[in-house]
Amino acid sequence: MDFSSIAFANSLILGLSIASIFFVAALGLTIIYGTAGVINMAHGEFIMLGAYTVYALQTFVGIPYFLCIPAAFFVVGAIGFAIEKSLIRYLYDRPLDTLLATWGVSLVLIQGTRLIFGSDPKYVQIPSFLSTNVEAGGLSLGAFRIFIILMALGLAAAVWFIFYRTDFGIKVRAVTQNREMAASFGINAGQVYSFTFALGAGLAGVAGALFGALNIVLPTMGAGYVVEAFLTVVTGGGALMGSAISSFAIGELQSIFALITNSTFAQFLIFVVIIVFLRFRPQGLISASGKRR
Repeated sequence: MDFSSIAFANSLILGLSIASIFFVAALGLTIIYGTAGVINMAHGEFIMLGAYTVYALQTFVGIPYFLCIPAAFFVVGAIGFAIEKSLIRYLYDRPLDTLLATWGVSLVLIQGTRLIFGSDPKYVQIPSFLSTNVEAGGLSLGAFRIFIILMALGLAAAVWFIFYRTDFGIKVRAVTQNREMAASFGINAGQVYSFTFALGAGLAGVAGALFGALNIVLPTMGAGYVVEAFLTVVTGGGALMGSAISSFAIGELQSIFALITNSTFAQFLIFVVIIVFLRFRPQGLISASGKRR
């Protein structure tokens, strides 16, 4: 394998890592948007809360990193459940109001976190073996990025199992397809929305637990991920499979463009490609919202 081949192979592996980050960031947003049709502008702040949950548990309680990940899921999921019960449930079928309300929630969460933890950066500690690089045949990738790829696969499998192999998943899909018809069969749509919103928020918390170890933890860190999350969800069409395909395509294309040009121009090219794609297919790759009644 010559140098250019190694560089291209490394680019593909890095693209897979970027795709897994996009997918993990977008997973919770996909569930909330695909099920309830809510454009959750506070999704980035849910990610931020997951990172701060890990930081707080490590710093003040001394919990190991691997136990902090499920803890972040339950803490942020509980916060999402409370927000849905107290605010979002009154705004379904009012997309503009929901968008503005969740944007207001995001501002409250940012300022609340800043008041509690301050504005200085925080750091999440990970086990030492995740800080190494794995090299083979000239290819190299950080062990923690490999861990994120495995987590993305595990989360995708878990969400698929919940949605297609459990009674709760059947109820979610029924409510998504036709809420009135589902209600006629005794399904409580409000309860389904509440737990689905909590599930999406919890998954954002898991994303924050991962991203907090990848970068510094700040009250505004969610903004750095929410754009990619929205691009992934919109391009994918709001369905789980669509988000998986779009995150893979965006991650790989961005990595290849960065190899040919540079990372800044690669992001510009990705935005152009997505805009052109949505011009001809505005419903995305696999439309979930189009089936909602």
